[in-house]
Amino acid sequence: MSTRMYALPVEQTQWHVPGGSTTVFDWEYDEGRDRLLGLYEKGKQKQWDAAERLDWTIEVDVNDPMGVPEQSIAIYGSQVWDSMGAKDRGMVRHHLASWQFSQFLHGEQGALICSSKIVHTVPGLDAKFYAATQVMDEARHVEVYSRYLREKLKLAYPINPGLKALLNDVISDPRWDMTYLGMQVLIEGLALAAFALIRDIATEPLAKTLNAYVMQDEARHVAFGRLALRDYYPQLTQAERDEREEFCIEACYLMRQRFLGEEVWRNLDIDADECIEYMRNSEHFKRFQSHLFSRIVPTLSDIGLFGDRMRQTFADIGVIGYETTDIDSLMEQDEKIAEDLDHARIVQVEQAITLGGLEPGQETTVR
Repeated sequence: MSTRMYALPVEQTQWHVPGGSTTVFDWEYDEGRDRLLGLYEKGKQKQWDAAERLDWTIEVDVNDPMGVPEQSIAIYGSQVWDSMGAKDRGMVRHHLASWQFSQFLHGEQGALICSSKIVHTVPGLDAKFYAATQVMDEARHVEVYSRYLREKLKLAYPINPGLKALLNDVISDPRWDMTYLGMQVLIEGLALAAFALIRDIATEPLAKTLNAYVMQDEARHVAFGRLALRDYYPQLTQAERDEREEFCIEACYLMRQRFLGEEVWRNLDIDADECIEYMRNSEHFKRFQSHLFSRIVPTLSDIGLFGDRMRQTFADIGVIGYETTDIDSLMEQDEKIAEDLDHARIVQVEQAITLGGLEPGQETTVR
């Protein structure tokens, strides 16, 4: 992506993170764990082509990129928002969407790197198989978010400092389970909740379907992390589990700060301190923040990292109670929504072929 797209100065176009991981070969070529291999089979079957499955001909209004109600804007109801005219409100919508999709893009590149790291560090061959399918998934996600920013929003933001700090910790840690924990559980768990908000409230069809299709893949990725860590963490000592719990606590506080969007407010120079203070005290933002952790809390409970300090952290953030959420049902719903959208797309194409008298083979040009 050209640095000319960035809303803020970018001093360098690459970020180098040292790592000390150990590559593990596995000579046990047996069938492995059935559930992991089942995910591998699904990962093979569910590959999709972003150039064909998404309608890139859709025009996006940069002043209202996702078509969401103004009540969903982070500073809605503040004096800053109330004092704005239509032009300035459109600018805020544009920059917020660009910032949000930029963080999705940076996170997906992190997931691409982490999933490739899992292939060579995880000890089981069945896990290597699935991680290999995830590498392709993450490459596709980087492709779609990059293209959406480049072609539709024509604006991008650098990586958020909180996300960058967390990625640095995850990528540089040599232990394979920390890659799973940081990426599959925390970063992707948070991303899933953010994707779901766009999928469920956006009226702009490209943003809606893009996130729904990415979520279909991510549901498998989070399941992959849960399966692997649920088997592994009971084997660790209490001190080792405590260390991982402490990592999760620090990560949750980092991610909570990330969604204040400070870079946007300071870049637009519209009283950033007032915007941030308003968001911190806004009931709407607190509900939004609570929703963002709705996938992480039950997953950490499921894998056995839910001690007293973790509970206290979630109580402090205001998300305690999600530990009883049926995460499997949520993931099944994510897949069904994507399949329903896909079915509607196929029906629309078939109707266009029938009404337009197109020849077979021309349907990929019809949206």
